[in-house]
Amino acid sequence: MNTTGHKSAASGSSPLSVNQGNSVNDDDIAPSGLFTPLSKTPFIKRGTPQFIRVTLALFSAGLATFALLYCVQPILPVLSHDFGVSPATSSLSLSLSTGLMAIGLLFTGPVSDAVGRKSVMVVALMLAAACTLICAFMQSWNAILLMRALIGLSLSGVAAVAMTYLSEEIHPSVVAFSMGLYISGNSIGGMSGRLVSGVLTDFFSWRIAVAVVGLFALASAIMFWRILPPSKHFRASSLKPRKMLINFTLHWRDSGLPMLFAEGFLLMGSFVTMFNYIGYRLLSSPYHLSQAVVGVISVVYLMGTYSSPKAGALTGIYGRGPVLIGSTALMLVGILITAFSPVWAIFIGMVLVTGGFFAAHSVASGWIGRRARRAKGQASSLYLFSYYAGSSVAGTLGGYFWNSFGWYGITAFISLMLIVAIIVGYRLMRLAEARAVMV
Repeated sequence: MNTTGHKSAASGSSPLSVNQGNSVNDDDIAPSGLFTPLSKTPFIKRGTPQFIRVTLALFSAGLATFALLYCVQPILPVLSHDFGVSPATSSLSLSLSTGLMAIGLLFTGPVSDAVGRKSVMVVALMLAAACTLICAFMQSWNAILLMRALIGLSLSGVAAVAMTYLSEEIHPSVVAFSMGLYISGNSIGGMSGRLVSGVLTDFFSWRIAVAVVGLFALASAIMFWRILPPSKHFRASSLKPRKMLINFTLHWRDSGLPMLFAEGFLLMGSFVTMFNYIGYRLLSSPYHLSQAVVGVISVVYLMGTYSSPKAGALTGIYGRGPVLIGSTALMLVGILITAFSPVWAIFIGMVLVTGGFFAAHSVASGWIGRRARRAKGQASSLYLFSYYAGSSVAGTLGGYFWNSFGWYGITAFISLMLIVAIIVGYRLMRLAEARAVMV
């Protein structure tokens, strides 16, 4: 399934050779130094009907997943008021979803390695949509949290498998591009969920808003099921605990994968913390914006639909390391700009953070599929476990910084995480350069 070849020592990223039509690089070389065998089944190439079907299906899946996951984010202040809970407690409606998703990723990835990619994703989307519809009718805060936890657990079946499906089925020369398109669907989904829930809550109620998002996700799940092509390169592997433990250990022993896991934690933790508490800031003095306006501000997510595929294209020119570092630095500049008072400055800062985040995530997530030597579903699961653990842990911890220091506390907290992410990105870049020289 993996392609083979080497990179230019000068750039550390640009493929120089083509083997049987597949672009190749140093990440495809097995640890032993031997080339991995090529699949006899053709990969899906850009411009073909199959590529269009895959793109539409996974775009809709990403859109539905993130709409379901983040539809509660702009209405956290409303939930605080309706159920009489603090901002940190209200954020649990999101943190529990991302936390249970992170835990589920440890299992759904290996399950997909054994039973297949498409079936796992279809069932996961259907269950998450159903739980969201039920959530709209729950009357107690604990029941809301239970449904939100089940939604996160269900969605792990999509998040863990989608990237693996792309890395297996799409031609290696356009994997980064297709990954960017998938993540752009994530960005539109995050925007749509926030926009719909924020606006509908202002005009109707949060329950109607959540129900509408659930119905939309159900329709997306049906379309996904009907149009996604079956896997052609999937090879079932054993679910034996011993083999899973061996693969788990090998992933953590790899010189680069643990750093990519750390990047996922830091990037997502920074991004979610900003969106969790920006609503509290803008709804209070001196801004007093309406819930609908706060929801509309989610249009900054559109920046992600541009930056994620753009980052995928730039990696072919500059390499993954420089693009990852540059995208993270853009996030840092953006969060510092949000510390200023004018609403226009806050909006510009949010645009920069959003664009930088989706670009960085696109690079890091695509890097996982190219670097993992075996059990790619499990490797993707570990990355996304760290990714959503960052959302859960940092998203909730940010509530204490907000309560104690206001937005300056949030700015300092996020800035610290992003500085660490830049340092990790630099180490990843040096590692890639060293591998290119060795090859």
